[in-house]
Amino acid sequence: MKNMEPNVNSTIPKTLMTAKLFAGFWDRWLAHGIEREVVDNAKHEMEDIKGWTTYFSSFGEEHFQIAQNNEVNGQKKKAIKHYQLSGVYFNLNHWIFPDRLEEKIDWYKKSLDSFGNADRLFDIPCRYEAVSLDGTACPGRIRIPSQPKGSVIIINPIDSSKEELYSYENHFIELGYATFSFDGPGQGETFTLNGLKATTDRWSTFLDRVISLARKELPETEIYLFGTSSGANWSIMASNHPYVNRAIAVSPAVSVQIEMPDYFTERMHGILEHSTGMLPDIQELNTTKPILLFHGNKDVMVMDQDMYSLYDKLPDGKRLIEYADETHCCNNKLAEIRELADSWFRQELGG
Repeated sequence: MKNMEPNVNSTIPKTLMTAKLFAGFWDRWLAHGIEREVVDNAKHEMEDIKGWTTYFSSFGEEHFQIAQNNEVNGQKKKAIKHYQLSGVYFNLNHWIFPDRLEEKIDWYKKSLDSFGNADRLFDIPCRYEAVSLDGTACPGRIRIPSQPKGSVIIINPIDSSKEELYSYENHFIELGYATFSFDGPGQGETFTLNGLKATTDRWSTFLDRVISLARKELPETEIYLFGTSSGANWSIMASNHPYVNRAIAVSPAVSVQIEMPDYFTERMHGILEHSTGMLPDIQELNTTKPILLFHGNKDVMVMDQDMYSLYDKLPDGKRLIEYADETHCCNNKLAEIRELADSWFRQELGG
């Protein structure tokens, strides 16, 4: 990783330029609810940070108003949808700031408010909990349906928050699973509001505590892990926890010679405690539970051969599913992947 100090005056312009020039920049946001028409018009509004925040906040406010109208009219499902979309747009404004500036914090609080309004309308309630780490709270969301088929711990990529991946939570709830979605060190509330940066040791302890919490909440229910990108690395590593039954890893970051964009490298230095990073060593694991890997063959951050090498090193009970036309995180296949996850957790998808 390059030795760069995060600087709002350099990182944000680089991020804006990347967003304008590379369509793939938006894949993750499209997968998480940002509308295609909004993305297509965004490049005309992103000359500076003010243009970015003004543009996306307008859609956040619009969806919030639609949600309020839906709620007044008794259209609960539509209200939930639009409150969550509102929160995603405000979350995008929070994300653009690499440092814990007041503006970043304010946008995150607006995102939390939108999601909070959605949460109070759920048929299956959302409970806010936290695990403590180095005296700092790592906040999370827990939803438990009646007679859950299992407990799914959602492990987000380092440069994201639990709110951004709300569709994962929604889908697993629909599939009948309890969901545990927490912000780890360097992520979401844990970083933006509470200031805790990421280290490998902190992440290991964080996941141990979330897994233990899931066990305490539902002691008779099997625990499954679902991670993407850097979260996929931790899904593999934490699968050796005695309480975990099975795990899924989508696009684990196993290629080490990849040159990352400057804006991303700089952002990482803002949320990591040390320049050595926060990823675990998953190259020599021999005690994992059954792992289902997903890989896109057009992923420029994870080379095919590196994925195959990881697969070969994992113990028995593994499976690899590839998508010829997908890039990092297989964003266009995530709904299908979560359906396949259901089959994998129920051991109906052969290894």
